Amino acid sequence: MASTTIRPELADALEAGLHNIGQAAALTGVSAKMIRHYESIGLIAPAARTFANYRLYNEADLHRLRFIKRARSLGFAVKQIEALLALWDDPQRASAEVKQLARAHAAELGEKIRELQAMQRTLETLARRCHGDGRPTCPILDDLAS
Repeated sequence: MASTTIRPELADALEAGLHNIGQAAALTGVSAKMIRHYESIGLIAPAARTFANYRLYNEADLHRLRFIKRARSLGFAVKQIEALLALWDDPQRASAEVKQLARAHAAELGEKIRELQAMQRTLETLARRCHGDGRPTCPILDDLAS
């Protein structure tokens, strides 16, 4: 026998304190497109639905979206966020695991920063060598072509 889930009208759901996807986006700073994406890849649970099939979000859903947004703003990759969410959801977690993830990510960021600084130095050197006038010769293009 199929389960019968009560699917409210949107107005009733909003009156009960639930939020549609537009409201959830506005309240969390996560776009509706990204909310749907996070649902499709399993970072958030499938949304409850209204009778007309509109997505509904409660405060716990919004809190989870804010967590994801903050993790993304710190540069964590989706797989890392999955691990962080699993730890966040586990009241028996060891904070050492969270610290290890954060330190590993900080080390990755440090390496990326060093790589970006090397690229910046190279571009600055090439730009200094370029005359930047009407001549067709250009050390920047020569370097890219080599």
